Amino acid sequence: MRFIALLTSTMLLAACEPPEYDLAIKNVTVVDAVSGARSNQTVLTRADTIAAIIPSGESARALQVVDGTGGYLIPGLWDFHVHLTYDDADADEMARLFLDYGVTSVRDTGGRLDLIQPVVERLEDSDEAPRVFFAGPLQDGRDVVYDGESRPEIGISNPDPGAAVANVGLLAAAGVDFIKVYELVSPEVFGALIAAARANNLPIAGHVPLSMLASEAGPQLGSMEHLRNVELDCAANYQELLDARLTALTNPDGLPGGDLRSSLHTAQRMPAVQAVDADRCSEVVASLRGTIQVPTLRLNALSVQPPYGRPDWPDALTRLGGEQAEAYRTLGESRLASTDETDTTFGHWSLHLTGLMQGAGVPIGAGTDTPIGLAIPGYSLHNELSMLVRAGLDPVDALRAATVRPAEFFGLSGEMGQVATGMRADLVLLGGNPLEDIDNTRSIRMVISKGHIVRQWD
Repeated sequence: MRFIALLTSTMLLAACEPPEYDLAIKNVTVVDAVSGARSNQTVLTRADTIAAIIPSGESARALQVVDGTGGYLIPGLWDFHVHLTYDDADADEMARLFLDYGVTSVRDTGGRLDLIQPVVERLEDSDEAPRVFFAGPLQDGRDVVYDGESRPEIGISNPDPGAAVANVGLLAAAGVDFIKVYELVSPEVFGALIAAARANNLPIAGHVPLSMLASEAGPQLGSMEHLRNVELDCAANYQELLDARLTALTNPDGLPGGDLRSSLHTAQRMPAVQAVDADRCSEVVASLRGTIQVPTLRLNALSVQPPYGRPDWPDALTRLGGEQAEAYRTLGESRLASTDETDTTFGHWSLHLTGLMQGAGVPIGAGTDTPIGLAIPGYSLHNELSMLVRAGLDPVDALRAATVRPAEFFGLSGEMGQVATGMRADLVLLGGNPLEDIDNTRSIRMVISKGHIVRQWD
């Protein structure tokens, strides 16, 4: 009798013990770009961390249990290039849409500090928002492209190296996660920005400055955006083009920064693409093996594969809603109905260059430039992944571009980018295997952000 009483007491105590985990996602195939696919797994989370991964046959106590049978569990996706406060963007609505599409982290690559800081603080305190990593304003040169005149005010002036050091110091004190160098900086200011960022332990993103070659500036950056200005360095007559560019950058006519940059792109971009020397371009690409490239192909190659031609475009517009959705719908219908021939040269060049980079072992990151250029938060990231595969990446490399590479940029490889014990609990449950078809990243059944189930569909 004493044995039976003891056994009964032990069973009651076990039944009353609190669950060991917050969430159990059972019977899933775990997929990430580092370890590939592992079937019949149960992923267990505690607070904001993946606490354990066990075979599906093993039991574990959890407050909430999800049966993911037939599903594929991937790390939460990143959009590695967004602007949450660009123009009149609604950051809260953007946050909602990012989560709808499984984007649990974003890198804001340029915004006024007084606008982006409150957004970051608000979203950090919310369980209904992606993680945000931000740069503050673009670090431009004496002239500023995004000066608030013809373009939104998201850039600031660095007329000399002293100003550059001071500005980076102010940004570091404000708590930015990285800095972004822009196109009108001089080589001297570029060097000062790089040195100051490193002194403050800040990663560095940027466009290749118009005053420099990609093979000169790129290796000093942690990431390069939009493949911008690489075509000049690849041209057989690169020195002639650069000399003309340096003369124009003295800006004798006092053009606004945005007009100055546009005039140089108009005058030189396509001639440079048409004058590409394959051998030289291979050398330029090889110099960039240590720099993450963010091609934003869904924007650069919009002419090749526009989103309004996709069957899921109407649904994406419905989710977007409002005046912006109506404007996108009207523009898409107009372009589809147009009989004018579309110039796809730069789009195909961007795809080709991305393929060259992939073949040479250059790391690729997935970013969209949302909300610019027909972008829909979250939706456009999946279009970017499709375009990366079209450019020559395997599906696993495209997945890596939206999970592992962003974590590497911020030195967070031990915390994010994989479905593994100790990683943050940002996860997306899919209905199909993205390693077989990258478009399966669209088959979202559940989104877990910061350890919480924030979206769930049948």
